[in-house]
Amino acid sequence: MAQAHGKCDPKFQGVYEKFRELLESGQELGASLTVNIDGEEVVNIWGGYADAKRTRPWNQDTIVNVFSTTKTISALAVLLLINDGKLSPYDKVSRYWPEFAVNGKENIEVRHLISHTSGIAVFEDPITMEGLCDFSSNVSRLEKQAPRWEPGTASGYHTWTYGYLVGELVRRVTGLALRDFVAQKIAAPLNADFQIGAKEEDWPRVAELVPPPRPPSDFIAPPKMDPDSLPAKMLHPVPDASFANTEPWRRAEIGAANGHSNSQALARIWSRALTVGDEGQRLLSKDTIDLIFTEQSYGLDLCFGIPIRFGVGLGIRGNGDAAIDSWIPEGRLCFWGGWGGSMVINDVDRHITIAYAMNKMDAGAAGNDAVRSYVAEIYKALGVHTPSTNGK
Repeated sequence: MAQAHGKCDPKFQGVYEKFRELLESGQELGASLTVNIDGEEVVNIWGGYADAKRTRPWNQDTIVNVFSTTKTISALAVLLLINDGKLSPYDKVSRYWPEFAVNGKENIEVRHLISHTSGIAVFEDPITMEGLCDFSSNVSRLEKQAPRWEPGTASGYHTWTYGYLVGELVRRVTGLALRDFVAQKIAAPLNADFQIGAKEEDWPRVAELVPPPRPPSDFIAPPKMDPDSLPAKMLHPVPDASFANTEPWRRAEIGAANGHSNSQALARIWSRALTVGDEGQRLLSKDTIDLIFTEQSYGLDLCFGIPIRFGVGLGIRGNGDAAIDSWIPEGRLCFWGGWGGSMVINDVDRHITIAYAMNKMDAGAAGNDAVRSYVAEIYKALGVHTPSTNGK
């Protein structure tokens, strides 16, 4: 039987019990969940299995591909450069990347790239999962493209393009590949187990992703959908979760989708960035944190077709009508998650960071039923009202 391990403050016993329940029921295969409050890990639990055949236990040092939760760390790389005065969110991207300034991209700003508002949301030409592994080729593709809408006026989720746009910007500013910048400036100083891609020496502790039930073919490519539309192009290439278990994926730099980590590392990074320590001790200053909460777009996302509110680099809680608002409390919360369920939620004013990673994937693009139930239990323990609790 799957078992839960780790530590949990008695106040959060309900969180532990829910985690154990979902492991024992099989809703979870393997997972990790961490809650950090004021710099203290009040919950840091893991358990289950790291493979579909249930032969490898999910250990404390197990890592897993977290898909678009990777984008939170790629965004943090840019936010650190902003924080250190190496660039401004209002700089034109072409100041650092001159070749970018063609075909209507001349006025795209740094903030647009990390907030899904640049208009360069999709690959216009066909691309395969294998093709995603060629960073340089994809940068060249995107250099030639034109924005699909006026930059800065709306969001359209940059499913795949995000990592190449942000990665090339970081490379132009620092001389380092995004994966190296993250390793040297974020992961190593914090002793946080996060990497873009996965070093071969770490493959034995990488959990196998178990893809969600494949949706019907008419969901992948609805017959009436214009093949040139943003929602259709967003699905090119059609995501193949099993490809994340392969060598080419693990060796690649895909700053939108192939970060490998666990909940403890993600919580450590984001708590140190936003919620732990006084000015000068946190990774980000008050001004940079306020920047994250500066609304960049709010409304129906042109790719997802659901209401999303984006700040600079992360999603931010809406006024009750954004998609995530139905299960997180009111307040200054910023977040993002990955296909299948992985998630980071930062509750800045309450000094809370919640992180979750798993290997049994749900079909959803941001959060799953498990993480929603954990969040409800966490805030219930704190007496904070969410739409899923009776707290206050």
